[in-house]
Amino acid sequence: MQALTDKIIQAGWGERVLSHAQVARLLDGTPQRRYNLVNRALRHGELVQLRRGLYVLARQAQLVHPFVLAQALQSGSYVSFESALSFHGWIPEAVPVTLSVLPGRRQLASDLQALGLFRFYPLALLPGQFLQGVDRHTFAGQSALVAQPLRALLDMICLRKLEADRVLELTQSMRIDADLLLQTPAPVWQALLQVYAHQRMARNIAVLETGLSELTRPAR
Repeated sequence: MQALTDKIIQAGWGERVLSHAQVARLLDGTPQRRYNLVNRALRHGELVQLRRGLYVLARQAQLVHPFVLAQALQSGSYVSFESALSFHGWIPEAVPVTLSVLPGRRQLASDLQALGLFRFYPLALLPGQFLQGVDRHTFAGQSALVAQPLRALLDMICLRKLEADRVLELTQSMRIDADLLLQTPAPVWQALLQVYAHQRMARNIAVLETGLSELTRPAR
């Protein structure tokens, strides 16, 4: 089965998440034969199955970015919370779990052992606002959706159901530089006011925006 591994690498897909159809296109013969060859590669540990019909090459699996893996595991999701904040440099700590928001109501989790832990959480969002403040990033030729830092922070506040008196405490405990928030343009704050379904989030956004200004205001 070394031929399948070589073909994947020669096709330039060694660091990519592959569908069953992509892998099958590299193989000759009938559909049944291709199916058998893919299953044999799985049994021999040449391919790692992420979920049904999605694979990565075992020998280069560690090179696939975890955000790409998260996107493959749950299409339609986007990376957020502490994972996005760390990616943007807003918090100093690395995050061992890839955390994402997904549409719907079910919380999901995936443990890919050597490839990492993945958690997916639903949020109460207004219709049409799911991808507000979310950007597409490219990692080794494959893309993943990642929340902008303010959206990631607000998603955290929403998930934890924090009240307004806890918001500034959260930013301080996470050692988020107040200047980063103050440098966020006013239109970004205004756009994110339209995202969340609960009025609590509107109050939280107002407290976060005005409270930071007061905290950083020079003393007279």
